Amino acid sequence: MVYKFILSRRYNVQIKGVELLKNESAQLILPNHVSHIDPQIVATWIYEYKWVVPVVSERFMTYPFIGYIMRQWQAVPVADFRRGNRNPEAMKSIYSGVVDALEKKRSVIIYPSGELASGGFEKIKNKQAAHVIVSQIPEGAQVIGLRIRGLWGSVWSKAWKGRQPDFMRTYGVAILYGLANLIFFVPRRKVTFELVDITENAKLQAQNGRKVFNDFLEDFYNEFGEEAPVYKKHFFYLPSSKRKLPRGLEKFERKTSNKSK
Repeated sequence: MVYKFILSRRYNVQIKGVELLKNESAQLILPNHVSHIDPQIVATWIYEYKWVVPVVSERFMTYPFIGYIMRQWQAVPVADFRRGNRNPEAMKSIYSGVVDALEKKRSVIIYPSGELASGGFEKIKNKQAAHVIVSQIPEGAQVIGLRIRGLWGSVWSKAWKGRQPDFMRTYGVAILYGLANLIFFVPRRKVTFELVDITENAKLQAQNGRKVFNDFLEDFYNEFGEEAPVYKKHFFYLPSSKRKLPRGLEKFERKTSNKSK
């Protein structure tokens, strides 16, 4: 796939638990959300093993090239994914689109947090989309937790500016970086995907309410603690440098919980 080749010039992706993707069952894949680039990497790498339907904000459907890819993947668009926990119509749209895909034996990717992480860890807060879907997931569908590490510190994340980067502007900058590095010499960032079958635990925790379920997901994503930011230089011909994080980023607090993991 051409787009995977382009992304692989910058991202060295290693997948743990890849055997789970070879299962023919429909799968609800729940990743943590570190940056704007991780949905593109996740969908592109998983596509090698199975067809996946991403759930995305409808604004991405209007972007050049990205919108085309989303339509080819038959993405489920929602009015405003970041506000899905407050907009009942958006919630209905997410649920019906996801369940329809799962019932057709297609796999779906949805980000429980619905927004970029504000630190080197994941917070689901009071979001409800994943909880509603898992609570009523079709029989036979699997729930796969996807832990992503290595993207905190990317220009696509909030790490260096303390705010959400503009998608199209960052996309344009990334293209310029690639050209400036002659495509093949772009400094590469190591990214790890860890896939875990959490079906039974997820369904069990979903029965105990949204907060318990969201805490369960946060515990899964943050199992190894807060991730340190990794700064990768943008040009291969320049020396490496260090950067400091801005003030005001969220602080990581490990929860004390006796819930089953």
